[in-house]
Formats: sequence, structure tokens, C-alpha cells
Amino acid sequence: MDPIVEVVALVLGFVGWVMLGVCLPNRYWRTSTVDGNVITTSTIYENLWMSCATDSTGVHNCREFPSLLALSGYIQASRALMITAIVLGTFGLFAALIGVQCSKAGGENYVLKGRIAGTAGVFFILQGVCTMVAVSWYAFNITQDFFDPYYPGIRYEIGEALYIGWCSAVLAIAGGSCLTCSCKIGTEEKYPLPYQGRGTVYSGVAPTRSVAASTYGRNAYV
Repeated sequence: MDPIVEVVALVLGFVGWVMLGVCLPNRYWRTSTVDGNVITTSTIYENLWMSCATDSTGVHNCREFPSLLALSGYIQASRALMITAIVLGTFGLFAALIGVQCSKAGGENYVLKGRIAGTAGVFFILQGVCTMVAVSWYAFNITQDFFDPYYPGIRYEIGEALYIGWCSAVLAIAGGSCLTCSCKIGTEEKYPLPYQGRGTVYSGVAPTRSVAASTYGRNAYV
């Protein structure tokens, strides 16, 4: 693979990993809507860890969720998926730094480096899939409660953190897909194709003497 493509894939994976780190602690996963409210005295916004409220004077207070087991199932699942995505992205980043051809960390064995780069691509793809599932699942529950006419609680809208998470997932999947293609380098270098020159095909194997020539001497032929 072209080393430039590998570097671009590494940059995409790194940016996706950084955006994931920005998305996870962001407070604005969902914000209370002003739709249908004539007077709004406070705004409530939440993420996976805490709930915050701000009033018209700009004073805001935050409190962490008191119990993990008391949370909704999709919030617990989103927490687990986002933490898993962070871990997978970290492994993928270290593997990509070793596996790219322009790096000297893995030596000059390009077959091994190609396999390491392919493994890094798999880690980045899994990171993007975990992030995409967590963010999309969270957004689905927001929209479901928003459009439910019988929902008695506070209605929320999609916050900015979810858009950051979607962008992170797309970048991670794109970078991981490019790095996964590096696995082809190992196959091509391990089994080189025969080359041809001026009507003669050379396979790279040293010529061997025929059985007859090795068994009989020159005097055996008339």
C-alpha cells in the first residue's frame, strides 16, 4: 500500500479517537427543549454521568447520577460501549504507529508491519462501530420520548456531543478500513509472482540439473 494512504488512515483514526475523548465527558448529550414552552426559566442538560441545570441568570448546578442500577438500560449500555471504544481506539493507535511503513518501530519486516497495520485497522473499525451504536441508541431514545404524546417527563433534544460522536465514528471506520487493506502487503511479498523477460519465464527458483544429466556422464550420449 502507498505509505501516504497509511499516514492519512492513521491521521483519520487519531482524529476520531480524539473526538471520542471529547464526546465522552461532554455535558450536552441531550438538552431540554423549549418547544411548546412560553416561559423558560431553566435549561436541563445531561450526559452519561450527570445532570445539570442552568437558570436565566446563568447559574448552573450539576449532580452526578446517584445510582448506576437506577439508570435506564440504554444509558448503562452506552457507557459500556463508549468506554470499550476508548480502549479499542488506544490499542489501534499504538498498533498503527508500529505498523505503518514509514515507522521504524517494527523494523524492516514489511510483512509483519502490514499485519500489525491490518490489526490496527480492525481496532479502529470496532471503535467506530461501538461509538456509532452507543450514540445512535442514545439519540433514538431521545427522539422516541420527544415524539411520544403520552410521555409525562421532560422532553429533550439531541445535544452537540452526539454529533461529535457520529463524526468520530465515521472517521474511525474510514481510517480503519484503509489500514485493514495493508494486510495485502504480507501476501504479495510472501508469494512473489514470477517475472518474464524476453520470452523466458523466470520463477526465482535456482535452475536444477536434469535427472538424466545427473545420473549419466557426458560419454553416455552419442
